[in-house]
Amino acid sequence: MNFIDHYKKVRRFRLFEPSVGILGLTICVIFLFFLLDYRSVSKGMSVSSQNERLLWLNVDGENGRKRVDFLSENNGGCDVFNGDWVWDESYPLYQSNDCRFLDEGFMCLENGRPDFFYTKWRWQPKDCNLPRFDAKLMLEKLRNKRVVFAGDSIGRNQWESLLCMLSSAIPDKKSIYEVNGNPITKHKGFLIFKFTDYNCTVEYYRAPFLVLQSRPPANSPPQIKTTLKLDEMDWMASRWIDADVLIFNTGHWWNYEKTIRGGCYFQEGADVKMDMGFDSAYQKALETVVKWIHRRVTPTKTQVLFRTYAPVHFRGGDWRTGGNCHLETLPELGSSSLVPSHTWTKYNIFNQVLTSYLNLSNARLLDVLNISHMTSRRKDGHSSLYYLGPKVGPAPIHRQDCSHWCLPGVPDAWNEILYALVLKRAMIPLNSSSFYAQV
Repeated sequence: MNFIDHYKKVRRFRLFEPSVGILGLTICVIFLFFLLDYRSVSKGMSVSSQNERLLWLNVDGENGRKRVDFLSENNGGCDVFNGDWVWDESYPLYQSNDCRFLDEGFMCLENGRPDFFYTKWRWQPKDCNLPRFDAKLMLEKLRNKRVVFAGDSIGRNQWESLLCMLSSAIPDKKSIYEVNGNPITKHKGFLIFKFTDYNCTVEYYRAPFLVLQSRPPANSPPQIKTTLKLDEMDWMASRWIDADVLIFNTGHWWNYEKTIRGGCYFQEGADVKMDMGFDSAYQKALETVVKWIHRRVTPTKTQVLFRTYAPVHFRGGDWRTGGNCHLETLPELGSSSLVPSHTWTKYNIFNQVLTSYLNLSNARLLDVLNISHMTSRRKDGHSSLYYLGPKVGPAPIHRQDCSHWCLPGVPDAWNEILYALVLKRAMIPLNSSSFYAQV
């Protein structure tokens, strides 16, 4: 199906009916500008300077640039996180209605989202080409191995994306199952899915802070309900040690609402730090995680990756105050004005901690999935109104989710880079520095 066919398909949504007239007008105006620029690019026509800023919205992402293959270059010259989102007719890599490993909250099309453009974008690095995702090859690389995701619900978003991407290569879906018989939807704790044909598991552990949340010390002030022990890892960390691929993320819970407002304060040793801010606590927690990786993880066995913070895109408020993103249908042309400043504060803290560690002479090999900047452009990819399930329908206009991501969608691109790094890992000496761990 070509781009014009997509346009004809969109027309069937009757965007100009009164109930959605404003939304329809907005989408169509944006689409017509997009279509006009697409025609210019695809036919090689010259465009005015006013339209030059749209040139990155191209179909093949080439623009005459010669690129090396990421897997063949060996001098670390390609930053896979520096690039553009390009339209690709062959995407998505799977269909949500074909994947039984998705929470209903991520199945935006089934939940009533009228557009599908967000599924068609591929990440294209500027200086190299990523390998096309091959689910069978990835499963072969993971044969007899464990993949572990540890982090918050955005990490779960990425985990479910990888389950769908891998399961697309398995004809008998019943051969993939949760080892404890637990359902995937609304489950807290941990989930382990086994791919029987390859004797591998893809696991998720809910640990939004990565460090230990527990009861406060005896005789603590009454406002202290729980504490985060910034110098101790989450109680499930012992389950992560022997993983073959270990992907961390944290960040979305390091805010006032998820900590101090709810009576969760920060603790070091036996002391509760009543005056410590959540940014300082976040830094100390990251330092604890990095130290744990250094002490407990065997680098010849485990490939460790740390994914950076995935930006939110609320317009006109936040998740509590009516912020929205439901009218966003295309990626941002440059850096997004919707990304709040605290995103880059967290990013800089992460940068400082990881850079300090990687500069140590005895630092372990550590890969950084540096997705913050590339993801900041994808204001169009969130669940927005479409997270309550097909039986319920769209959420109220003032209760939108502009944090989590529709699937298929943006987290698939994170996993395509993960795939490339896993393949690359098998090709480089384990004692070499991690050239793609630049942050």
